[in-house]
This record gives sequence, C-alpha cells and structure tokens, in this order.
Amino acid sequence: MTTATPMDDPTLAYYENQAETFFAETVAVDMAPLYARFLARVPPGGHILDAGCGSGRDALAFRRLGYALSAFEASPTLARLASEHCGLPVEVRRFQEVDWLARFDGIWACASLLHVPMAELPEVFGRLGRALKADGVLYVSFKYGARKREHGGRRFTDLDEAGLAALAEPVPALAVIETWVTGDRRPGREGERWLNAIVARGSPTRAVQRMYRQPDESSGPAELTT
Repeated sequence: MTTATPMDDPTLAYYENQAETFFAETVAVDMAPLYARFLARVPPGGHILDAGCGSGRDALAFRRLGYALSAFEASPTLARLASEHCGLPVEVRRFQEVDWLARFDGIWACASLLHVPMAELPEVFGRLGRALKADGVLYVSFKYGARKREHGGRRFTDLDEAGLAALAEPVPALAVIETWVTGDRRPGREGERWLNAIVARGSPTRAVQRMYRQPDESSGPAELTT
C-alpha cells in the first residue's frame, strides 16, 4: 500500500500542519442527531469503520455506545491525536487505499470524502461498497453544491443530490436510501449547507423497504470540521 505524503497532496499537508488546531476545534462538536440516523441502521454491537476519522471524536462516541470500531485517517499527525483521544489504533490510510471485503456493518464517512477528487470518487464508492457486509450502510456528508474547488489550502468536492446519485448509480451494490440537507452550526457560518446521505449495500428494493421501516429521527448538523 502506497500512502501519499504532504508533498504530494496540499490537502494532506494542510491537515498535517494544522492538526493540533483542527483537533481542538472539532473534538467537542455534538454530532448526536446524525449518530441517531446512522445507528438506526447498524445492528447493536456491529462493526463500524470511521473513515477519515479526523479527531477521533465519532469513533469514541460509537465505542462508548458498544460498537466495534476500526478507524483510519490520511494525516499521520491527526491519526496519532485521534488514537490518543479514542483509545483505539487509527491506521494511516487514504480512501483510495481501502481494500477490506465484506468487513463492516456500517461505514461513517463524515465530511471526509469531500476531499477526494471528483474523478476518483466512483472508484472510492466501489471500494467502500465492497468493504460493507450484506445490508451494511454508509453515511456520507459533503458541502452542498456541484463543483470542485480549493479553499484555504484544501481541495473540496461539493455534491448535491443529483451528483451523489450519479456517483452511486454505477456501483450495483449500493443504493442511496436517504438524503437531507442541514446547516452549519458554527457561529457566523449558519448559512453554509451540507448534504447528508445514507447509502445501503443490497438491492434498491431491499434498501427502500429498510428506509420505510426506520423511525424519523430529527435531523442535525452535518460535520462541522471544514
């Protein structure tokens, strides 16, 4: 497995250089409303992959709720801080290097896939789909929009509902079963919007049936880390 270095990737360089600040600014954000919508579709005690785990905040929350956890983060410094925080090993890995097969009941990719270039997202979705067990689910969040851009030294891929559907459609194992849009709760940035989605492994028919069996939890803020 070949892992990118900060010299290869300006976004990775940003997180390496800003790891301490990023950790401090994000580790205490309350994500409980989003956890509820995701965990409603993960079996109790199931195995969750925190993909692009950032501060390790969410991995720790899931662990405390009794789930089995694996986690990875592309930034070595941030991976170390996350591991210290959540008390779990955090592997240094990129989405393009995901190679597990039928391993996880749920994958949590909260404001992390948005740094994958648009051209590479179809392959990454395929990799994530293969990493899910049958009937597993994937949570994703993106800044709301339909473009690729750079901001503050980082690369972003913004998606709307149509863009997400187009990415998932070529992956036969995946079906988008729920999308919702939320605002950013950070002071002064309430106008920023996020696309949240639950993507299920399994046939579209089975995914829709599962969607209608789920309770309607109240929506909450999308990931507030970018």
